[in-house]
Amino acid sequence: MMLDAPFFSSQTSTMSKTFKTVAPTAAPFPVVERVETLLVDLPTIRPHKLSVATMNGQTLMLVKIHCSDGVVGIGEGTTIGGLAYGGESPEGMKLAIDTYFSPVMVGQDATRVQALMARIGKMIRENRFAKCAVETALLDAHGRRLGLPVSELLGGRLRSRLPVAWTLASGDTAKDIAEAEKMLDLRRHRIFKLKIGARDLLEDIAHVAAIKRALGERGSVRVDVNMAWSEIEAAYAMAALADAGCELVEQPVASAAALARLVRRFPIALMADESLQGPETAFEIAKASGADVFAVKIEQSGGLFNAQRVAAIADAAGIGLYGGTMLEGVFGTVASAQVFSTFVNLQWGTELFGPLLLAEEILATPLDYSEFELTVPAGSGLGIELDEERVAFFTRDGLRKTISVAGQGG
Repeated sequence: MMLDAPFFSSQTSTMSKTFKTVAPTAAPFPVVERVETLLVDLPTIRPHKLSVATMNGQTLMLVKIHCSDGVVGIGEGTTIGGLAYGGESPEGMKLAIDTYFSPVMVGQDATRVQALMARIGKMIRENRFAKCAVETALLDAHGRRLGLPVSELLGGRLRSRLPVAWTLASGDTAKDIAEAEKMLDLRRHRIFKLKIGARDLLEDIAHVAAIKRALGERGSVRVDVNMAWSEIEAAYAMAALADAGCELVEQPVASAAALARLVRRFPIALMADESLQGPETAFEIAKASGADVFAVKIEQSGGLFNAQRVAAIADAAGIGLYGGTMLEGVFGTVASAQVFSTFVNLQWGTELFGPLLLAEEILATPLDYSEFELTVPAGSGLGIELDEERVAFFTRDGLRKTISVAGQGG
């Protein structure tokens, strides 16, 4: 089927229209000229089961910032399970950027990224995921302007490839073992994280133990509970999981105080995730010795610069680092990879598999996942280019929906 609608075409609905523009400027520096947002709905390769939700697709909120020198930067805002994970959603981010961010940005110097983000921060509270998307787009644009990767705008990369874990989340032990074996055969992943917490505690422990027995030393096993346990349940499970060969437990409980108590009781590594919401919370957790590992996420941190601040706090406190994910698409994943490549320590690798969970590709050239690692793009800005026809096709209320109606299922 031919896809002939251009990116942000006039045929799409207001879900992807430009809301704020500024007249051409004679300023001695490039300014933000206009801001566009759109929602892109992509199917997943299988249901992704978490303790908080089951995902059958992923919505990417893309923000496209046009600058007066003709440079365009793109950023992404994505969540896990809509509103199941937190207070922001792709739809909410789009509305916030269209209504509140854009008037603050238009006409401002596009080259002073931190200054513009500080201006936004003074006028807009919270909205960390939306701020991350905007900051990513500004950095992408400035990197393209200077001919440098985003990593070099953040101090310079220390590594060009990142180890990537794969999450096993079908909920079925046999299926998860088969999926892990496939990933090992493909030499794509040898670190596996299991999503647990939605069923009986003993069933979860048996599930993890069976998978670890099947993989043996060929693959490491970690678990993510997404705060589903009580402290008593976590204490029982962590001891049993350690005996089963599990090497790390991610955010078993919601309480930061309970995390600190669990860290002191068990030798198995405990990782903070949902508790980390930027540098301030990172400092509080570090001060309380509340985690062995930080799962650093650019969206949860409030942007790439804040992610670096979280990493610096972890380094100072002797806390290990893991490059986390919000199951972002390609733009969020590459933005994460750019900043993670600058970390001095990345002892626990990364979880940047988000694009591999999606059934459809929206890049002109797919990312390189090989030999258990992801290659960090080295081109200008984020170093990736959209397949604009594919994006137009999957844009919500855009060409995809029109074809579905006119062709009775497209």
